[in-house]
Order: sequence, then structure tokens, then C-alpha cells
Amino acid sequence: MKTHAFRLKPGDDLQKEIQQYVNDNHIAAGWIAACVGSLTQYNIRFANQPAGSMGTGHFEIVSINGTASINGSHIHLSVSDSTGKTIGGHLLDNCLVYTTAEIVIHESIDHVFTRENDGTTPWEELKINPR
Repeated sequence: MKTHAFRLKPGDDLQKEIQQYVNDNHIAAGWIAACVGSLTQYNIRFANQPAGSMGTGHFEIVSINGTASINGSHIHLSVSDSTGKTIGGHLLDNCLVYTTAEIVIHESIDHVFTRENDGTTPWEELKINPR
């Protein structure tokens, strides 16, 4: 296993920057191990909804998890507002960093993740292959 750690700065797009880091570092089979930080804008897709939902303000990142690969990533995000109300869903573009996002990604050196339509759902799902 290999560990990657990096920090995003104010105004960075959380999803785009994570995917850019994965692409730049040729991560074939990774997963989000940790992320703490804050956002001024979120854009997430809730369960079984066709489009994302956006919000602006100040939000703490309370959870982020998912698989990350040069072949496609699938990441979920939960954020809380100033009252502690927490929402979460599928991470989309336009989640903008407020102060920081400190991210740790673990990478398997034994696997390659791909995304393929296997007929069980209408979406391209994770396929785990040996390296």
C-alpha cells in the first residue's frame, strides 16, 4: 500500500482537485482515507435524484469516502452547517474549499479499479482487477 497526502487551498474545487491529483499520480486503485476541511459551496447529488443540489455558506467537511482511480472515481461527501445540520450525497464539481481540505488517499499496489456497466444497474460500477 502507498499513502498520498495533499492539501487544497481556498477556492479550489474539491472534486476536480482530487481527480486531478489521482490522474497526475497515476493512482489505479485508491480510496479516500481521510479529509478534513471546510467549504463555501457544496454541490452533491442525493440518493436517486437526477441532478445535484447546491448550497452556499460555511460548511465543515464531516465525512468523505469513496474509491479513486484514473479509470473513474466514486466519492461521497457529508457536510454540516453552522447549526450542525448535516447532509450528504455523491460528490460533484463546484464544491469550493473555504479554508482548507487536508486529504489522505491510500493506494493498493495489488489492484486496478475500473468502472464498467455489468448489467446489474444502469451505471458503470466498480470492477476490481488484479494488477
